[in-house]
Amino acid sequence: MIQLKIILGSTRNGRKGHAVAHWVYETAKKYTMFDTELIDLKKVNLPFMDEPVHPRMQQYTHQHTKDWSSKIGAADAFIFVTPEYNYGMPAPLKNALDFLFNEWAYKPVAMVGYGGIAGGTRAIQQLKQVTNALQMFPFDGLLLANFSKQLNEEESFAATEANEKAAEAMLVKLEKLHYALKELR
Repeated sequence: MIQLKIILGSTRNGRKGHAVAHWVYETAKKYTMFDTELIDLKKVNLPFMDEPVHPRMQQYTHQHTKDWSSKIGAADAFIFVTPEYNYGMPAPLKNALDFLFNEWAYKPVAMVGYGGIAGGTRAIQQLKQVTNALQMFPFDGLLLANFSKQLNEEESFAATEANEKAAEAMLVKLEKLHYALKELR
């Protein structure tokens, strides 16, 4: 099975992205080729990068980094679920990426942006630059503009048919890219 990690990039109190991340997670679980895990960076709670040696060397001194390395190293593919903060990605997501290097390489990553009218577009653009530098294979998965209008009374994300189709296409592409990149890993 393909080890798929869905990473929620926002850690802000009062955040609404957990509804989107949970929907992405539940959607991915329907596909039997994926062994899916939802990772909430708020629960992971990485400190601001505190390793003394560049992550490329993998000489980790802190247990939180060793644990993060193990979790990310075991993954085959990723979906980042992120809002846009001031034209960019949330700092905790960038920090989580910066903690490691080799563990990310040659793995496909889809991106689900959510927010107001731009739907997280600029955060996704930044993420593409960063993930390219980490030797990942990034692509747009889904942009959810004005997503808060799709939150129901229980604060769950009520996906449209178009959202469902886009999520399905994203997961199919992740599977194809996983197999294409597997030999490079």
